[in-house]
Amino acid sequence: MAAAAVRSRNQRLPPEVTRILYVRNLPFNISADEMYDIFGKFGAVRQIRLGSAKDTRGTAYIVYEDIYDAKMAVDHLSGFNVANRYLIVLYYNPAKQNKKVSTKQQEEELRKMQEKHGVDGEQHARKPAAKS
Repeated sequence: MAAAAVRSRNQRLPPEVTRILYVRNLPFNISADEMYDIFGKFGAVRQIRLGSAKDTRGTAYIVYEDIYDAKMAVDHLSGFNVANRYLIVLYYNPAKQNKKVSTKQQEEELRKMQEKHGVDGEQHARKPAAKS
């Protein structure tokens, strides 16, 4: 095992980190195989549950075997572009999951993601500001 991998395994994780991830903003037609291809790159995946009901489409739960693999997936896949949709990858938190998120909070989260990844509301890359 590489020294960096050993060092990362010995660090303390924040309390919100879990083996279970909640993913939003998925393309509705994504397959389970595609999900395993994307999320399996970061470690052994125990289970993937894709939302199929009207109100859960575009969401999924991913359960990793190892908590460090889940952390790597969150670190690398938050904002990842899949079929022109930017994934929102979060740690599963049952207390938060039961609370409805207001539209204003969702808009704010979307704006932050757009700024982070340099896109506008139409998912086009913004041109850099002209230098004077």
